[in-house]
Amino acid sequence: MFNTRGRRNALTPLEQFLMDYVWAHPDCTAELCREGVADQRVLKDSTIRTILRNLEEKGYIEHTVQGRTFVYRAVDTPRNVAVEAARQLIDRFCGGSVEELLVGLVDNRVLKPAELQRLAEKIASRKEKKA
Repeated sequence: MFNTRGRRNALTPLEQFLMDYVWAHPDCTAELCREGVADQRVLKDSTIRTILRNLEEKGYIEHTVQGRTFVYRAVDTPRNVAVEAARQLIDRFCGGSVEELLVGLVDNRVLKPAELQRLAEKIASRKEKKA
């Protein structure tokens, strides 16, 4: 039932909202989550617990038990989750071609050619460090 290997299902906006809190507050409880997001969005305790359970089933978080309390922690970093989401977009809309995505980003002025050049330089620099 838990999806801890392979592709995870995408986050819903509400799940993303709660994941942002969990990433910022590792080792949090459902109650801490509810209180922590209350100034932005009031959610019932049962709603928080359902979302946390869904996040765990999707493989985004895990829990330990301290006494009778579930303590939640993210399984992966926001950056790695973003990479995974980008990979899914590339596969679905660009036929698996990263080049197609990047050209589209430049063509649609989401990414400027100068930014793309800086990224290419960073990538080259990382390859040199690993070699």
